[in-house]
Amino acid sequence: MLNSWSVAKQFVKTPGCRGLLHSSSILNATESPVASAASSSKWTPHSLRTGLIARKRGMTAMWDEKFGARFPVTVLQLENCQVTANITTVRKDNTEYHAVQVAATDRSQRRTTKAMKGHFERAGVMPKSIVREFPVTADAHIPVGTTLSAIHFVPGQYVDVVGKSLGKGFQGVMKRWNFKGLRASHGVSVSHRKAGAIGAHQDPGRVWPGKKMAGRMGGKRRTAQNLQVVRVDSTLDLIFLRGCVPGFDDAHLLVRDAKKKMVANAEVNYARGLDDKLLPRDVDDLPFPAGTKELAATLPAIVESPGARVTSPFVARE
Repeated sequence: MLNSWSVAKQFVKTPGCRGLLHSSSILNATESPVASAASSSKWTPHSLRTGLIARKRGMTAMWDEKFGARFPVTVLQLENCQVTANITTVRKDNTEYHAVQVAATDRSQRRTTKAMKGHFERAGVMPKSIVREFPVTADAHIPVGTTLSAIHFVPGQYVDVVGKSLGKGFQGVMKRWNFKGLRASHGVSVSHRKAGAIGAHQDPGRVWPGKKMAGRMGGKRRTAQNLQVVRVDSTLDLIFLRGCVPGFDDAHLLVRDAKKKMVANAEVNYARGLDDKLLPRDVDDLPFPAGTKELAATLPAIVESPGARVTSPFVARE
């Protein structure tokens, strides 16, 4: 097991990650020339890569040896995540919308509709349980049928995770909106957890829309932003994220590059001329247009990001 991302560089002769994770070789590419040309392109601060569909396997904990702390991580796993289509649409304002359609988790033929069977047959993949599309830039199209790997995300980078939160049923205002509640003392008779008055006098004489009241809680689409990737296991297609994500165990989640700490930061720092701050620390480059099974075969099976500290608190300083 590797202790840091820097240790992983020892397995490749090229120094650093530049040139190590910048292009993904696609075998048996049968897609349009646009997608074929994208397979040999390089990541730029203006590039937007596709995301992945992963399943939440649960939570565990890891130990940061240099920081001397134990932190929670969520384990995500890819289940035969493949590209099924490349989408290009011209909008009314003559701008182009580009997207990559990704499907994951094989399912039986008898549980797949005829329309989707034909779609998967044209893509040359097995029927899938879930199909989603991710907006990308024009240079980030991927040949149809490509199998994506967990190495698509580099340890040390940040991602956004989209999923459906746990449904908690009908709940009161204290649990749903974190209300303080009424006094649990004299003068308050069996009303300690009530919401209190909701009116607003004769003017306006009604309850304002959006008033925080009791109701159904959870079960909504939520996005956990700026989660750090701490470990990637390309053999089992596992992604370890620092922190928690929405959804129950085995739920399908959409994982993509963080819009704030990755995409927006890269564009802003590039405009300012800060070329050394285009990506997070210890990340020199990203697999582009995607991290594939072929790329994962050339890299170590397990890659971890270095800790936040440079020196260990358990070793005496010289």
